Amino acid sequence: MTAHGQDRSASPDGAVRAAKDQVRARILAARRALPAQERAARAEAIAAHAVALADGVSGPVCSYLPFGTEPGSPALVEGLVAAGHDVLLPVVPDGAGPMDWAPWTSDADTAPTRIGIREPTGRRLGPGAIAQAALVLLPALAVDRAGTRLGRGRGHYDRSLPLAAPGALLVAVVDDDELVAALPAEPHDRRVAAALLPRAGVTWLRNRN
Repeated sequence: MTAHGQDRSASPDGAVRAAKDQVRARILAARRALPAQERAARAEAIAAHAVALADGVSGPVCSYLPFGTEPGSPALVEGLVAAGHDVLLPVVPDGAGPMDWAPWTSDADTAPTRIGIREPTGRRLGPGAIAQAALVLLPALAVDRAGTRLGRGRGHYDRSLPLAAPGALLVAVVDDDELVAALPAEPHDRRVAAALLPRAGVTWLRNRN
């Protein structure tokens, strides 16, 4: 409630945020219910699709280490490196602002943050390092056919993606049933060009340039 007794969720922006939270809760519950064996099989497929997608890409690839029940596994990053790519991973700032980036060398050179996400411990390259990447693989809870990506709501990628190169390929990594017809969106949401799915592989979206 506001100081004037109005429920913020009754505003247009509040309604969109509430709708996003409902989708997040549903997807997180479904991910928690997924058997470990099936999650591992999907992660293996995602890693193979990512390596195939990155074939021929010059320059580093921006990726991530999956957190909790996020689709994928460290094999996603390991596969890209084994294929000859330099991989940059995000480093989440303590406050608001875009993420920093650091090169991945091995899982031994990562450490958990206070919220459990593993980050590289090597030298920081600065938020602008994302501009070096022609391919950016993004964690997501869902993505729709128009390219709207739903994240966890912290806004780190929303503040980082505007720094990506204009021609960079932005790809959301989700499970097949997390590619949906439409998602609630806000003006600051940055759209992606494709979804990377364990069964369907790379699926191009209407937002593709």
